[in-house]
Amino acid sequence: MTRVKRGIVAHKKREKTLKYTKGFRWGRRTKERAAKEALVHAWSHAFRGRKERKRVFRTKWHVQINAASRGHGVSYSILTSLLKKSNIGLNRKMLAELAIEEPGAFKQLIAKVKQ
Repeated sequence: MTRVKRGIVAHKKREKTLKYTKGFRWGRRTKERAAKEALVHAWSHAFRGRKERKRVFRTKWHVQINAASRGHGVSYSILTSLLKKSNIGLNRKMLAELAIEEPGAFKQLIAKVKQ
């Protein structure tokens, strides 16, 4: 069997791993074993964070809509039920944006829903 020298392939693989660890602190950016371990943890946290971000934004929208609607005498839960009954299909993100950016339009929306 012929001899296979893997120096180039192994070096490329190490360089690829170390490229991902740019910006890490201490030996975790230069030492291959520590870099691999750091990447395993970093990528698992990143995966979890992408899921978590959606939950965080949803709760943020709830708080913003509730704060804006209570100023007009309606709680969040009542507002959502009134919107559903009125067949107004605005999602939470748009409602929160409307409440912050266009308070006049939000007030009109609540007035229409209250009728």
